[in-house]
Amino acid sequence: MKRQIIVTSAFLAFGIVTLSGCASHQSPSTFNRSEVGRQQTVEAGSVTAVRAVTIQNDSRGVATATGAVLGGLAGSTIGGGRGQTAATVGGAVAGGAAGNAMAGTTRSGVEVTVQLDSGRTVAVVQDGNPDQFRVGDRVNVASDGVTTRVTR
Repeated sequence: MKRQIIVTSAFLAFGIVTLSGCASHQSPSTFNRSEVGRQQTVEAGSVTAVRAVTIQNDSRGVATATGAVLGGLAGSTIGGGRGQTAATVGGAVAGGAAGNAMAGTTRSGVEVTVQLDSGRTVAVVQDGNPDQFRVGDRVNVASDGVTTRVTR
């Protein structure tokens, strides 16, 4: 029984590490492996507005659930009978809280509004800070239909 719990915990930990590799872009110059070789449409335009934003992790549910499962598994290895049940529940609650706290990280970002030469206006939120762009800057907006970036 203990061996099964250890093996299950190891697989869950591996899953967490694997999923954490799916983090979003850290800058407009960072690309995911799946984006390499993917065609992008590029449009030129002028920056009409820039503002600082906060980007928060949107996968909180996954982290909370994973933390609860791992905490419950860890708690289930303690004691026996009712004590084991209490440890399992306590471990699940503590693990869920820890997972939620870890997923609650935020980072600074920038929203750049661009008047494209085609006449359309787009707003793009990306990692960075407002000092990277100024109203009137000529920029390129590149999009593959999923990810859009503003670059100089």
